[in-house]
Amino acid sequence: MLSPMLSITKLCQISVTYNKVMKLMLVDDDVLLRDMYATKFAEAGDEVVTAGTGVEALQKLGDTTVDALVTDLVMPGMTGIELVQNVMGAEGPATKPACIILSNQSEESDLEHATQAGAIGYIVKAEHIPSEVVTKVHELI
Repeated sequence: MLSPMLSITKLCQISVTYNKVMKLMLVDDDVLLRDMYATKFAEAGDEVVTAGTGVEALQKLGDTTVDALVTDLVMPGMTGIELVQNVMGAEGPATKPACIILSNQSEESDLEHATQAGAIGYIVKAEHIPSEVVTKVHELI
């Protein structure tokens, strides 16, 4: 278990009432996981845009704005860290989406790289059931 991740988790222990529909982009190259998480976020009332790669996500972000970008870490072509770096460094709207890494990688160095890239959160998939992931994302936003 990562000690820095524990501090992020502690920050997420605030009770929140969700009055606003959140629009988020979910990026994962695993179709089954992407669809499962998209369904869970939609069931929570969120509007979900999906992408299977970082490149596809950047293309879609050129046409739409989102409140949050939730991305896998390990994907072909462009990692989640590289995607976050591109989003945070891109010219465009002054308001950038909140970026959160959702991955099965749990190395401390992954968390550090995600934070350095501009991610506001890092959630390990294997440590949370899908409904908990939705709650954690809402708490981070």
